[in-house]
Amino acid sequence: MSDKKILAAYFSCSGVTAKAARTLAEAVNADLYEIKPEVPYTPADLNWNDPKSRSSVEMKDPGSRPAIAGRVEDMEQYGAVFVGFPIWWYVAPTIINTFLESYDLSGKIVIPFATSGGSGLGKSEERLRASCAADFRPGRLLNGDLSKEDLAAWAEKLGL
Repeated sequence: MSDKKILAAYFSCSGVTAKAARTLAEAVNADLYEIKPEVPYTPADLNWNDPKSRSSVEMKDPGSRPAIAGRVEDMEQYGAVFVGFPIWWYVAPTIINTFLESYDLSGKIVIPFATSGGSGLGKSEERLRASCAADFRPGRLLNGDLSKEDLAAWAEKLGL
């Protein structure tokens, strides 16, 4: 990869994805950026059993784009962007699409990573690819205890 930097951007509600993102950032010497919703999610918003909860309503609408608070400063400095999220309804939360659509990522490498209580990446990569013109690389789940050596090796296999 070029001499450009690596960014590990993540969205996390419970702290699980945040922990994975911190470990990944340390392993690959990346800058860390938290994707924060303009309106924070409450426990009621995240009630998967309530079809009227905010997260349920957003995930039923593929065009939903929750607003993000803040922006990555100087996205141009990054050659690769890891994008992390919890799996919601077998895909990335729609705020991840908002993030990807907020920047010109053409010419950049984008690698998704996710945390999940039981499912894989599902259709996450397919749905995220439609949100930006980037060089998408295969993503993976980052659950449990993560080895910095394993994460560094994964990044190397991705060409970083």
